[in-house]
Amino acid sequence: MRQPLLASLAIVTVVAGCGFGESRYNPFNWFGGDEEVATLEPEGGYAVSLGDYRKMIDQVTRLEVKPTQGGAIVSAAGLTPTQGWWDAELIADNDGYAVDGVMSYTFVVAEPDPYSDASRRVLTPESREVTVAAFISNARLRDVSKIVVTGANNARSVSR
Repeated sequence: MRQPLLASLAIVTVVAGCGFGESRYNPFNWFGGDEEVATLEPEGGYAVSLGDYRKMIDQVTRLEVKPTQGGAIVSAAGLTPTQGWWDAELIADNDGYAVDGVMSYTFVVAEPDPYSDASRRVLTPESREVTVAAFISNARLRDVSKIVVTGANNARSVSR
């Protein structure tokens, strides 16, 4: 009976000794202290985007609506003044809901870097054409009788 008592006393003494100091056996010292972490963030933080940087496309040249499983795909093409425009999107107006049977979209596109070669090329209209599409579910199409896509200088529509 004395040996288990002595063994228990020895273990308690050793573990208690780990509780103080910088022992690596102390579980409180396993992960180190709180340190400041280096970051690549610029002083003062990153710039915050104040909205959509894209512009409306100059001219909407084509609009098609094709039925699909579960809805329809609205496809539009437009012309930009030069080559190199990118990040095109059809942005649904009115949170994507029809107003008086009309679902409307705005055709936006990002301009190229003004110092790039593409921003100075005009060439043919075909080389400046940008195509974009959006999906409309059957639930949203139920109340739609007309779809309108708007650009900076014109708009196109399709009715059913």
